[in-house]
Amino acid sequence: MSNARLLAIAAQAMDDAIVSVFEAKYHYRFWRPETAIANGDADGNDATQAVAGWASFIPAPMHPEYPCAHCIVSATLAGVIERELNGSPSPRLSTTSAALPGVEHSWETPRAFAQEVSESRIAGGIHYRNSTEVGQAMGARVAELAFERALGK
Repeated sequence: MSNARLLAIAAQAMDDAIVSVFEAKYHYRFWRPETAIANGDADGNDATQAVAGWASFIPAPMHPEYPCAHCIVSATLAGVIERELNGSPSPRLSTTSAALPGVEHSWETPRAFAQEVSESRIAGGIHYRNSTEVGQAMGARVAELAFERALGK
């Protein structure tokens, strides 16, 4: 497949992923860990208590938590790349940052990239594990559908 076609499929798939994840976010309207922890005494569960002043490491976005948008987009891109590779070994994936000249971060597989995105959202304190797992599953499905559409199925 040509690079232009692959990039078009990836872009369209990631756009579809964003539409689907925000449809889900505003359907479920699930609170983020920061809100849940601050209101632990008002959740109807006697086993939880509020922790005043708790804050996530990453500033919490101003939209509902579930499902994880970064997770669906990264899993969609990973799925598109894996589908394009069709079982062939993945080249090493890497990125750099203008804010950190000379620093490179890399992953051995597209799946490792998507998994790291998910773990970072949990470690940053803005998502629950279930939200990241659901986001990844949604992304994998969006990638499948994008290729089916591109192949005319």
